[in-house]
Amino acid sequence: MISKLILIALFGMSTAVSAQTRELPDFTDLVEKQGASVVNISTVQAPSIASNRAFPGMPNIPEDDPFFEFFRRQMPPHGAPKDFESKSLGSGFIITSDGYILTNTHLVDSAEEIHVKLTDKREFRAKLIGADRRTDIALLKIDATGLPKVIQGDPGKLKVGEWVVAIGSPFGFENSVTAGIVSAKGRSLAQENFVPFIQTDVAINPGNSGGPLFNMKGEVVGINSQIYSRTGGFMGLSFAIPIDVATEISNQLIASGKVSRGRIGVLIQEVTKELAESFGLPKPVGALVASVQKDGPADKAGIQAKDVILKFDGKPVSASGDLPRIVGATKPGSKVPVQVWRNGSTKEMIVAVDELPPDERNVGGSGKKGKAPETSNRIGLMLSEFTPEQKQQLEIGNGLLVEDMLPGVASRAGIRPGDVILSMNNQDVKTVEQFNQLLNKIEKGRNIALLIRRGDTATFITMKLNGDNK
Repeated sequence: MISKLILIALFGMSTAVSAQTRELPDFTDLVEKQGASVVNISTVQAPSIASNRAFPGMPNIPEDDPFFEFFRRQMPPHGAPKDFESKSLGSGFIITSDGYILTNTHLVDSAEEIHVKLTDKREFRAKLIGADRRTDIALLKIDATGLPKVIQGDPGKLKVGEWVVAIGSPFGFENSVTAGIVSAKGRSLAQENFVPFIQTDVAINPGNSGGPLFNMKGEVVGINSQIYSRTGGFMGLSFAIPIDVATEISNQLIASGKVSRGRIGVLIQEVTKELAESFGLPKPVGALVASVQKDGPADKAGIQAKDVILKFDGKPVSASGDLPRIVGATKPGSKVPVQVWRNGSTKEMIVAVDELPPDERNVGGSGKKGKAPETSNRIGLMLSEFTPEQKQQLEIGNGLLVEDMLPGVASRAGIRPGDVILSMNNQDVKTVEQFNQLLNKIEKGRNIALLIRRGDTATFITMKLNGDNK
């Protein structure tokens, strides 16, 4: 009798284990069907200060990354010619059978040549149809037909906790498959104003950028774009651009080669619990208007500094990060209702949405450039001054453009090319010489706070000076 009971218990345990095993996901079918739509991307470009290391062809990996030593051993010696062209590796995926490909802008930005390799080993030289720096989406085209393409899914139906799969070329290892779960949705990241990121714990490393994120139905739901890391390698936090955002961008790029976005001429900040209490708001929601551009759309509509925008075009603004995305997605020229909180009550007004100027690095699309950037300063930034025409277009009285940068304290803090630095430690910056003088006066080990503008948002970024660009 006892033996019989033991057999029953063991049989029950075995059944439970088998049930758990059956519940584990099987990615093989997904990879077999969708893997061929993923491509490897390499770009050839002239060397720049930011990438001109002693080892030509070295991937852009931080020196404290464990893979840096591995790649360093494979590189030519220090005596190699300096006039080399650098190649960077990344990923992309085919969205139409006639050769349209989505990837990240930061992979192909400023590239002289773009090469695409398929899983069947065919290689093509790609044409850049257009790129949008604000969302990091780029659209390529290769001359081919009958290509395998991805099936696009709905990111809105994703659930936190469900399995997702990434396919890409981490560190150049083509068609590598990694898996994980959705960690969060609609994630706002510092300095990223137009993307509600999908956060996952899928292993993403350099080379995965631009590759697809699939749900378990084999539908692409996102483009793997960036990670949060203190080492340069994967630490369990990766972020993907929702495919619906990318599709809207690609449709505009196909139609006109550029992306059109709305703007209303305000700088905003988050509403904290303390601010909400001081304004009499029931809870901390909305976007607090920090300043209003004179004679801009918001100013003409009657919006004032210290107003809290609660709704825009009927859409709720739960957090300040929601507003740039909602406004940016609004067609320029539209007249939309806006609800604001002012003096303890709500007010309704109509705003005529204007068009957001092109990315600051190509101000107004005029082709005019500011003064040539200086060499890198103490924190690795290469800055340039705006021309009077550019200042007028950007509607700023002061500020410096981040043209390029070396890996170091500023890049780790989140500053990127295209940012506009408005002030340092609450002091307005107007010239590169003045900025560097202020920077050189700050002692090692001290913190500095830079006020950065990107798009319609201004925010402070802090960093500690541990040495020259360390």
